[in-house]
Amino acid sequence: MIKFKSLNRSKDFIEILKKKKLSTKYYTIYFDKNSKNPSKYLNISFVTKKKIGNAVVRNKIKRKLKYAIQKLYKETGLIDQNYTYVIFGKNNVYKDKFVNVLFEINKTFKKIKQMSN
Repeated sequence: MIKFKSLNRSKDFIEILKKKKLSTKYYTIYFDKNSKNPSKYLNISFVTKKKIGNAVVRNKIKRKLKYAIQKLYKETGLIDQNYTYVIFGKNNVYKDKFVNVLFEINKTFKKIKQMSN
């Protein structure tokens, strides 16, 4: 199982939010190549807005996205550890089934891989 390393400083978030982005109906993902040396952790942060719902709903959205990323990393290896990702979850993640979210994440990371080549 891959370990996630979340961004801690607001400076890091601001830096990533100025870089490339892709939006879907489930989430918006910002990504950029790591400026530091690659590590054994996956630099990824999951964020939800307070407008989406109470803490239970927001945490469920983050859990679904985390599990989809873990599953995709383990099965396909599409996710590059040399990148930093910030994922803003949307309310549709909570409403739809996990299979749909997983399919969309798979499609998005294929696009990211094409963009990086």
